[in-house]
Amino acid sequence: MTALASGLLLTAPQPAAAANLIRNPGFETAGADSMPACWEKSGWGDNDFTFSTVADAHSGARAMKVELTRRVDGDRKALITESAACAPAVTAGRQYDLGLWYRSTTPDASVTLFRHDATAGWQYWTDLKTLELSAGWAEATVRTPEVPAGTDRISWGVSVYGTGSVTTDDYRMEQVADPVPDPVCTGTAEECADGRWDVLPTRNPVRSMHSVVLHNGKVLLIAGSGNSEEMFEAGTFTSAVYDPENGTYKQIPTPKDMFCAGHVQLQDGRVLVMSGNKGYPSADGTIGYQGYKDSYIFDPETETYSKTNDMNDGHWYPSATILGNGDVISFGGLREDSTGSVTAELWSQAEQRWQPLWKVNQTWSYWGLYPSMILMQDGRLFYSGSHVFGNNIPGTGSAIYDYGANTVTEVPGLRDKDERDQSASVLLPPAQDQKVLTVGGGNIDSNPDAGRLTDIIDLKAADPSYVAGPPLPQGTVDLGAGPVPQTGGQGKMYVSTVLLPDGKVLETGGALHNRADPVYESSLFDPATGTFDPVAADPEARGYHSSAFLLPDGRVMATGDNPGNGSWNHDVSIYTPPYLLKGERPTITSLIDDHWEYGDTQRITVDRPIARAELIRPAAVTHSSDPNQRFVDLPLSVDGDNVDLNVTSNPDLAPPGWYMLFAVDAGGVPSVAKWVHLQGPAALSADTASAHVHSFADDLGGDVREAGRKRTSQKVGPAVSGCDRHYGSANVCVPTVFPDEVGRTTAARCAWLEEHGYGRLKVNGKDDPLRLDPDRDGAACGKGDVRRR
Repeated sequence: MTALASGLLLTAPQPAAAANLIRNPGFETAGADSMPACWEKSGWGDNDFTFSTVADAHSGARAMKVELTRRVDGDRKALITESAACAPAVTAGRQYDLGLWYRSTTPDASVTLFRHDATAGWQYWTDLKTLELSAGWAEATVRTPEVPAGTDRISWGVSVYGTGSVTTDDYRMEQVADPVPDPVCTGTAEECADGRWDVLPTRNPVRSMHSVVLHNGKVLLIAGSGNSEEMFEAGTFTSAVYDPENGTYKQIPTPKDMFCAGHVQLQDGRVLVMSGNKGYPSADGTIGYQGYKDSYIFDPETETYSKTNDMNDGHWYPSATILGNGDVISFGGLREDSTGSVTAELWSQAEQRWQPLWKVNQTWSYWGLYPSMILMQDGRLFYSGSHVFGNNIPGTGSAIYDYGANTVTEVPGLRDKDERDQSASVLLPPAQDQKVLTVGGGNIDSNPDAGRLTDIIDLKAADPSYVAGPPLPQGTVDLGAGPVPQTGGQGKMYVSTVLLPDGKVLETGGALHNRADPVYESSLFDPATGTFDPVAADPEARGYHSSAFLLPDGRVMATGDNPGNGSWNHDVSIYTPPYLLKGERPTITSLIDDHWEYGDTQRITVDRPIARAELIRPAAVTHSSDPNQRFVDLPLSVDGDNVDLNVTSNPDLAPPGWYMLFAVDAGGVPSVAKWVHLQGPAALSADTASAHVHSFADDLGGDVREAGRKRTSQKVGPAVSGCDRHYGSANVCVPTVFPDEVGRTTAARCAWLEEHGYGRLKVNGKDDPLRLDPDRDGAACGKGDVRRR
């Protein structure tokens, strides 16, 4: 890369004319408060510290020393003074190379940035690089991400967050040349703007509603009984492994009905599958779904399942979140007796088993079904408010759960909290920003039109609260007679959200009502601008039991759709985003090591300049829910085609496991991913960096709920799935409440059922709560029924 006249690369010899944007970079000019001019003290937490100007300099007569002699938590840092006179001016969208010389007696130090937002003022931006121990003077260089919109100045320095000292000198900051490739459209103009969907010629052989991208690039598709009572009674449970390289499927023997289980990828890349379907609802609707206690591990190497020890409770529709130490925590779902589980479960990475009840902190809270529990940078869990089936939890509908303190604190701001059934929530790129987007949703109990609401929360705030995001774009909806444009506030539930390597989020699929009325709309959300850009829509219906997920080649795969009439869509769609239609892609030509540790600097080589690199955790998605999905920025240090990637020191930002590594050029075009394994907490040994945790969300103002009285379960009605079981078989869902626009007469309801492909339905038992069988011949919506009413 060629440097601009106003900036240059720090890893190459510096031309004499290069301009350093730092004022007083070597601390030679004294200032106030015993600090050099244009430098200030900063930090937080319970620690003992000193700031001092010392003569042991890299050049000149002065250097800055920050020392911690005792630490419980927090950090201390010498920063560029946050003022117009001292903080370097920057341009949004540009990158800057930073450099400094340092000596360090602690592994717990990192380069930390703050930015000045023209509206919101000064705020934390990101950590860039962990500094290695160094007895002598060593140089550290790193490149910033693109400067966010609205930012006019930045401040930065070294954070010391462990006992010991760091002495720094000779800071540098230069603007990076921006080698944006000339755009080359390799498709039609429409495809280059909006991407392209292709329906594959080979259909998915199983009724999969669970999708897991494995670290060998293949995809595990789990069906269990596939929401088919007939397959359940026959004991026919299925899974398949799809190979994107050759488009083939291999069916896998499946030991139990994993229909509506939970799943998460463990540190070693195996898949932990928890609970599933012990039994379908009874024909008369008096007994609901039941979850079993069994748990299994799928091994991608052998492509087989093996049984673990049992969980403490049954959990049909449980959450599953991996923690920074490799453990897995799970909440919610239905027990073996169809009541709601209030038991939190903990899988121990060290012991490779579910822990007994007495070893797991319990609040005895009922979190509902598939509650979206997202790991925060300090190890707490953020319940976003996304869930499945009916109303949200009591209170504000979102909360922060602190496992160590065993407390739940309500978080405000989520709009229409009881209409976020099968909404989607995602930790926005990059994970370091700690922002969550919640999209769409409905309510299968009241069955209104699904909504367009999106809400965004910044978990870096002291007392975070959701704020309104932009409304979802509208597409077309098929109400039974073919697609028509959406109107009014019509949005969608059953939404899929997929993190893309260019830093945007694809939202796709969905439906307007409970198990009915597919919506054809897709868009890209850009976290940098906070806007949605409508793109090409999947031509296939993708409602209930659909999934969409990122493949290692940068495309998105979408599967499934299970309308209320019990049918299943076996077609598979592939989305090619616009970034794959912009010409040649960068290539990672070498990867020195595919096993990484926290705080590492890892070198790759590329065939042409790149602007960013990131780790994306592979999908483990079902029912609009993948709380482990995350995009972790890897700040760069660039020397020609050699690029050093700086890995976070914090496992709570990037839980241990396998990740897809993408290199992305300045035009947003990504490489094909390389697989890298981020080592577990054993990597955080005495001579390596510990986690740099910030004081985010540390002044919560919401109601706090501590552990309640021990109880067995939460009462849950047998119609929790929004289906009236008095009609048809268990895999058919006649809604307990019809959409508002459907009349209340038998004729109107039967016409709606006919338009949606239900056919003739047997009446189970003598009750007819929806008045679909007035002539009482045991079959709903017959000619006699429609004539009578």
